[in-house]
Amino acid sequence: LSFANTTRTNKLSQERRVPSSRLARLASFGQLGLELAAGAAAEATKRAFKRGLEASDNMSLLLTPANAEKIVQTLCKVRGAALKLGQMLSIQDSNTVSPTLLQIFDRVRHSADFMPIRQVHRQLRLNLGSEWKNLFADFEDIPFAAASIGQVHRATLLDGRKVAVKVQYPGVAQGIDSDIDNLISVLNVGNLFPKGLFLEQFVAVARRELKLECNYKREARAMKEFARLLENDRHFYVPKVIDELTNTHVLTAEYVKGVPVDVCVNEPQQVRDYIASKFIELCLYEIFVWRFMQTDPNWSNFYFGKHPTTDEPCLLLLDFGASRSYSKKFVDNYMHIIRAAYDNNKEEILNWSRKIGFLTGHETKTMEEAHCDSILILGETLASAKAYDFSKQDITRRIHSLIPVMLKNRLKSPPEETYSLHRKLSGAYLLATKLNAVVSCGPLFESINENYGFGGSDDSIDIDTEPEQSPRSSN
Repeated sequence: LSFANTTRTNKLSQERRVPSSRLARLASFGQLGLELAAGAAAEATKRAFKRGLEASDNMSLLLTPANAEKIVQTLCKVRGAALKLGQMLSIQDSNTVSPTLLQIFDRVRHSADFMPIRQVHRQLRLNLGSEWKNLFADFEDIPFAAASIGQVHRATLLDGRKVAVKVQYPGVAQGIDSDIDNLISVLNVGNLFPKGLFLEQFVAVARRELKLECNYKREARAMKEFARLLENDRHFYVPKVIDELTNTHVLTAEYVKGVPVDVCVNEPQQVRDYIASKFIELCLYEIFVWRFMQTDPNWSNFYFGKHPTTDEPCLLLLDFGASRSYSKKFVDNYMHIIRAAYDNNKEEILNWSRKIGFLTGHETKTMEEAHCDSILILGETLASAKAYDFSKQDITRRIHSLIPVMLKNRLKSPPEETYSLHRKLSGAYLLATKLNAVVSCGPLFESINENYGFGGSDDSIDIDTEPEQSPRSSN
């Protein structure tokens, strides 16, 4: 299995060289900007001869089908931070980001272009040494999965073990800042993003996350931490890292078999309930027990399969590049908000929301009501005394109805921790809804709530500090 935010390659996948120099990447975005401007001008001219269409609508002029195709092709070509940012924006709501932009980003999210063999071999030679082929009994040159930052190859070690080798695209780590700046500059020409999205804060968080994700040694440390946390839980499994074949730009881990959780929609009800329940349980433990979370909810990062040791059904956890810790103070405040929602106490929701940084205290009554309602919707699932039937819920519709109000009236950006945290929580609820699962959310939260202790030391899990000695030095 891939342990990246990946799309499985298929017969429609393209072999396309990744532009590795900053100049080549800049040229790709410059060409895109010129082509979009030309396309918009042509569209404006065409509309000038048609009645009933507003030629001054910058958004509709820019996002024509032809221009949309140009954006998709450019992002698939450069990959890296621009493609990753597109993937992150693809899970936003259509009230937050233009539906046409969402369609573009969704296509990008499912892209599966991969490096030519010569470029792959060069990356392996630079990172594993000139004799890298002698480290494997077999190595498949064509990847079985491709992503924004790297692609994944099947291989066999000299001792016969099957492994997955993730190889980072060249130039990706060095081009994060310029790639994001270039993409936002191109897309923001027509004011495509609403003010309430606080795009600058969103992009700043994305920059930090992407720079961390490009360090595969950090991801390997995260994998080991999750393996330790879950070593006695037969419902989850984390593939073993192969240290001697892992460094900053190459990550090698045990190959395990399974299927992405989102394709289990036709499985028996019991199986779908199990998957959704364990996914939500994992999220609750990540937030309130470990304060350490893998924050990327892409369903390709979670597979349903058999535990290699027990041979029983379990969730296989892949991809840990987006892992991070949360401070005790933040989680304490967040627990206060969730408890207030659990108790249906709007006054306390507002109180703790101001303390944590969701609100300034100067919001309109309309904004306060919308904020409280959005949190109470989450609270009702956790407070449900009976199993919650996600096939009959209207959470999505109710949340969607509140988003325009909050975008219009929000006075400040949310706490930076919530960008990643809510991304994962949204993924959990969307998965449960997609699977039409029935989950006893109340008992799951109750067991954690009863044992939660406020205060104490902030002994967060640290995967950012490089150990003094590492099995293989970074190249």
